[in-house]
Amino acid sequence: MASERDVFVRARGRTLTAFRQGDEYQWKGPFYFIQGADPQFGLMKAWAVGDTNNGDDEWVEEIKLAQQAVQAINKLNPKPKFFVLCGDLIHGMPGTQWRKDQERDLKNVLKDTHQDIPLVFVSGNHDIGNTPTRETIEHYCSNWGDDYFSFWVGGVFFLVLNSQLYFDSSKCPELKQAQDAWLSEQLAIAEQQKCKHIIVFQHIPLFLRKPDEDHDYFNLEKSVRQELMEKFHKAGVKAVFSGHCHRNAGGSYEGLEMVVSSAIGCQLGEDAHGLRVVVVTDKKIAHRYYSLDELGSQGIEHELLAMLAEHN
Repeated sequence: MASERDVFVRARGRTLTAFRQGDEYQWKGPFYFIQGADPQFGLMKAWAVGDTNNGDDEWVEEIKLAQQAVQAINKLNPKPKFFVLCGDLIHGMPGTQWRKDQERDLKNVLKDTHQDIPLVFVSGNHDIGNTPTRETIEHYCSNWGDDYFSFWVGGVFFLVLNSQLYFDSSKCPELKQAQDAWLSEQLAIAEQQKCKHIIVFQHIPLFLRKPDEDHDYFNLEKSVRQELMEKFHKAGVKAVFSGHCHRNAGGSYEGLEMVVSSAIGCQLGEDAHGLRVVVVTDKKIAHRYYSLDELGSQGIEHELLAMLAEHN
């Protein structure tokens, strides 16, 4: 089994060193990656017993599902460029009893991801708290890498954001200001580099179905949302991929696609435990959500594989 250090090439210095930037600025043809969300070790038991604050003392089912996800990804041929987990890695909030054990067990599962498939971690509300502090974010960063960063793959620019700073930064307003300034700088860099596409990963969706829908627990507050949508639209961001909802959802705003993927772990709707396959071509970003059973037994459908073969 690979060591934690070998597999978890964590983001440091606001970038992901698994990809050598100079090699990745140029478009090299279609590729794909895997998006997962909300393995959230502990939620299934907590949800079943009706105690989401203290009922997360068991996560055997989530371990099995995460193992199934890793096994399905490892079987894929060709291999994905990376596997991104869009937040809520574990259920235990900062300072709660089972958190450290949940983190340990998730890492033990993820260590078995093939060494040629880098892991990209996104912070969720359960990872840093509904109202994060400098301390909770620092704890997350020590375990999983930077809470926001950018990286290039094959001429495509990827941005990972800490969406909790947009949900409630009341205990660390200076950290939200820092992320805002960094994001503006990164979007300016993307424009200078003439990247093929810009793609954003964050835990909380901008919206679930419609850009002007009411604010609730599962999306961002309307004024914050509007500001981000305008910023992304102006910069030419093609898609935002999120989790948090434990259901599949999505919509669009002025050509910006909002993709909400259901969970590897606990389902709160009618979807199956699953992963999203995302194919990036010269002209577009195509994706499909697969159940873990389907992806593990049948792999990627012919139509998406054919897109990967174009111009290669």
